[in-house]
Amino acid sequence: MSAFDRAGFVRACALSELEEDTPKRVELDGTPISVVKTEGEVFAIYDICSHANVSLSEGEVEDCQIECWLHGSSFDLRTGKPSGLPATRPVPVYPVKIEGDDVLVSLTQES
Repeated sequence: MSAFDRAGFVRACALSELEEDTPKRVELDGTPISVVKTEGEVFAIYDICSHANVSLSEGEVEDCQIECWLHGSSFDLRTGKPSGLPATRPVPVYPVKIEGDDVLVSLTQES
């Protein structure tokens, strides 16, 4: 069975690998994704800041936001919308589902 046989979802990582409020960078079909467990949910967001082209997974998570470590832009993990300057463009977010200990992500963007 290929990685994409689960109705468009691919395994990103194990749920047990995720630490609360600690982003985990994965690459799915050449796309960098930051997977984050916070506030009882798991989110997948494009891992590159729309302002500075740096990895969001190196930033901090708080209040369902991920902050870019370089200039401090924040992005909502649910929508990808920036909530703090200097970023003004959103980053893609992706559907997530959990099957057992598998975190599955669809590369179909939610926003």
